Amino acid sequence: MDEMARLVLLIVVAGLGLTAAGGAAAWSMDESRRIRRGLRKVLGEAPHALLVANGRGRGVGFNFTKNLLAVAWDAGAWCLIYGVDELIGAELVVDGQVAGRVHRGEPRRAVDSLTGGERLVRLRLVFSDPANPDFDLDLWIAADQRKRMATEAMEEGNRWLARTEALFRRPLPRRLSPVVAAATTPAPPKPDPPPFDRDAEDDDSLTF
Repeated sequence: MDEMARLVLLIVVAGLGLTAAGGAAAWSMDESRRIRRGLRKVLGEAPHALLVANGRGRGVGFNFTKNLLAVAWDAGAWCLIYGVDELIGAELVVDGQVAGRVHRGEPRRAVDSLTGGERLVRLRLVFSDPANPDFDLDLWIAADQRKRMATEAMEEGNRWLARTEALFRRPLPRRLSPVVAAATTPAPPKPDPPPFDRDAEDDDSLTF
């Protein structure tokens, strides 16, 4: 009987260990956590503001101390860093139509209604980078199937429009112009003139 009890106990302990290991692996591989880890790595610290497009493997995070933002895709495996001054706008796209937008130097176009959203709710970030001019975060798609989530996604997108507008009101970080940068760099020392060779001057065979 004692042998049977020990066997049952060992089976229970092994089952609990496997469950805990599986839970830990699932926790570490969770999409939002992987995106957060990727953004924290490139930003140097945990993002001060973070938005994740669940199910799409994409996210964006801000570091307001360093005036940086980074976008991530492939669940955080790939990231791209921008200066905050390179962000020039954000748009909330609902079913292919721009429902709200904010661009640097322009008044915010507020979202008139948070209803609707039959196919897509997308937040688009616009950058002054010809190579990578925008980044899309699909906050809700029709395949998500829950109608209520479309409204929640529109509310979240609208909050990010307001957050972007507040960011635009902050003074841009100062950058040295190339002229100033050159002026603050000490000029290299001038080489000493070559020594005067009197014998060479008296040599009649010297030609020019």
